[in-house]
Amino acid sequence: MRYCPSPYLYQRRSTREVVVGDPANGGVVIGGNHPMVKQSMLTCDTMDTAACVQQTLELVEVGCQIVRITAPTVKDAANLKNIVAELRQRGCNVPIVADIHFKPEAAMEAAKWVEKVRINPGNYADKKKFAIREYTDDQYAEELCRIEEQFTPLVKLCKELGRALRIGTNHGSLSDRIMNRYGDTPLGMVESALEFARIARKNDFHNFVFSMKSSNPKVMIECYRLLVARLDELGPDWNYPVHLGVTEAGEGEDGRIKSAIGIGSLLCYGIVETIRVSLTEDSPREIEVCNDLLAQIPVLTNHDLSILRFNNPVWPFDPFSFQRRQTPEIELSKSAQCGGEQTIRVVVTRAAWDKLAPKIRPKDDVKPEAIYEDLNVLEADPTQEFDVNCDTQLVTVKDGINLAPIAAFRLLASKLRHMGRRNPILLKDCLKFEAIPLEPKIALLRASVVIGSLLADGIGDAILVRGESGAGQSLRLAYNILQAAGCRSFKTDYVACPSCGRTLFNLQTVTARIKSRTQHLKGVKIAIMGCIVNGPGEMADADFGYVGGAPGKINLYVGKTAVKFNIPEAEAVDRLVDLIRDHGKWVEPEELELAGQQA
Repeated sequence: MRYCPSPYLYQRRSTREVVVGDPANGGVVIGGNHPMVKQSMLTCDTMDTAACVQQTLELVEVGCQIVRITAPTVKDAANLKNIVAELRQRGCNVPIVADIHFKPEAAMEAAKWVEKVRINPGNYADKKKFAIREYTDDQYAEELCRIEEQFTPLVKLCKELGRALRIGTNHGSLSDRIMNRYGDTPLGMVESALEFARIARKNDFHNFVFSMKSSNPKVMIECYRLLVARLDELGPDWNYPVHLGVTEAGEGEDGRIKSAIGIGSLLCYGIVETIRVSLTEDSPREIEVCNDLLAQIPVLTNHDLSILRFNNPVWPFDPFSFQRRQTPEIELSKSAQCGGEQTIRVVVTRAAWDKLAPKIRPKDDVKPEAIYEDLNVLEADPTQEFDVNCDTQLVTVKDGINLAPIAAFRLLASKLRHMGRRNPILLKDCLKFEAIPLEPKIALLRASVVIGSLLADGIGDAILVRGESGAGQSLRLAYNILQAAGCRSFKTDYVACPSCGRTLFNLQTVTARIKSRTQHLKGVKIAIMGCIVNGPGEMADADFGYVGGAPGKINLYVGKTAVKFNIPEAEAVDRLVDLIRDHGKWVEPEELELAGQQA
């Protein structure tokens, strides 16, 4: 199976068209030869018609083409009628999507009023109990019949009314049935979506898209690759579009880096139908990041096969199962080794080192680990023949070659494999330099797409960021990319959902409050979830969770297990700190500062 024709070239995936609303009157067409469609989601209460209308108008003003609104109850779903009516009266015809979890009856109500309905296969007809059960084939078939009975009425209604559907699987909310059959895996996510797609197809309904969202970019990338490959394997009429997104990406640089890694790596290889960048920020800012990210793809991709000049390059990685490329361990500098089982190392240029050196303390977590000009590194052009004398030679791609960086480093790994070599590879975020330095926000996105994509492939033993001109900023960006890609942990890691109408507290305010208390806890992962929809599942690999349980009440988790219930919001951050302390993961900030000063 393959998810794209070539890992070295941009070739847009061929899909059928999915119509959302009336394209002649503000609607959009997803897929086919149509441009990428940008989406976002409201953060206000669905029962607040005026607020929903105002937020929608603000999103449309900045270029949002589809707006999603949560409908947690039938009452909320019914109010979509008023929201849509007010928008149309104001001349706004943007398609509206109802976001449904747990309530098939809410989906049925919402389909009467909106152009598209998003359902989650993990909870549309199932309750999440984390139950362990072995299903026989007959029992599993019975469960599928039950799901078909629940889902078919919505499919028929959407077909009758000309609505679109999104079959949106979330890594954090796979059903117990799927978990017991396939585990918490990309395969489980794909099969969960395909079960619902088969029901739609059985009713000759094809106006739907898929999504495979996760807060972990590496998992998200594997899921979409596997989905696209499976659709291709099922046949040419399974060419449904996909909606790309990294869920619970968070805020600020971290949210942008995670989104760029997950979404950008797929955009660069032709999966370009519709996207949402999910940030714990005001929704219009998501569209700005969408625009900036989409603008980088032509710069980061190759379109001409002839420039490769390397006959029959082998695939340099398994696209469906992450495995770090095997290399020998070598000395990178006097204080650091790379390759083998070593962590991914951070390299800087001599110019950056000269600026950074006076500020570095021995115990600092963020510091250069080698200087590029001092390395024993072979700079190779992978489109040409080159020699490597031994496996312990560090190798990188030569600057200035006519090849985009992701393809260049994939081709380098492929050629080394073809030569029978296992040399460690130094990744660079760029191979050419702009006449005018990049804006920091653009440098961040480009470096994240390039280096993050390659790390998700399992390629790379050290990294060098040069597109960001500031020495300190480039160093920090390198470490942030490694953390977002799951390769290194040098600070607290946060999984924070974007707000929506289900959210039971102010996510931006609470996230800032939690960060102010915990951002010094290196290696601790904290999930901040506005409601229970994706909470336990997305927190499966988090150490601690802060989840809205009811208005003004917070539940605290250790992993995916709730341990404290209905804590008043005013006390909840303090109780979270107590929980971290009780589990032996708390360090006082002043202790860390003192250790740094004494070093």
